Amino acid sequence: MKQKGKAMVVFSGGQDSTTCLLWAMKKFDEVEAVTFHYGQRHELEIECAKNIAKELGVKHRILDMSLLGQLTPNALTRDDIEIEEKDGELPSTFVDGRNLLFLSFAAVAAKQIDAKHIVTGVCETDFSGYPDCRDVFIKSMNVTLNLSMDYPFVIHTPLMWLNKAETWKLADDLDSLEYVRTKTLTCYNGVIADGCGDCPACKLRKRGLDDYLYTKNKGVVSS
Repeated sequence: MKQKGKAMVVFSGGQDSTTCLLWAMKKFDEVEAVTFHYGQRHELEIECAKNIAKELGVKHRILDMSLLGQLTPNALTRDDIEIEEKDGELPSTFVDGRNLLFLSFAAVAAKQIDAKHIVTGVCETDFSGYPDCRDVFIKSMNVTLNLSMDYPFVIHTPLMWLNKAETWKLADDLDSLEYVRTKTLTCYNGVIADGCGDCPACKLRKRGLDDYLYTKNKGVVSS
């Protein structure tokens, strides 16, 4: 049963946010999506988001956040920074303040349409170690947004405690596994669908899909 009310989905066109968009469409009466252009190396990310929103019939806006790329050098916005993960350090793909700013602007946009629900695809279990994907940050941010605008926002994180295999299961439960697999862009090298196969995002995505399909075929994961 759908929950009354409107939801704003933070949407990148990737696997996680597309799964969350589909989840929100099942859960809420009205859903809109917001995508942030922060100087990503691959314009295809924005195109994927636009195409998916159009295909799903979701009202979609794109906000210019290019200043973020200027403030914090990272491998997602700079060609001269190598994508790497070092022990004891955050990955070079971490963008300082990204989810802090995205949730803030999503909340501003949500309030203008009387949407109390904000949906984001962050999770603690994908091994990235990003501090702004932690549940404690989301809970703190929820309180801060409510206080800052005197508005009863509720931030939903459907993937917070799911690993990648479980995220694929959720997409399958939403009857959208193949759609998510073929239409989304998760790859750090800008290759749609199954990606380049070499970057950390592609390896995590493929391992999760392989694990889910294996357990599904073995009857370990219930449908």
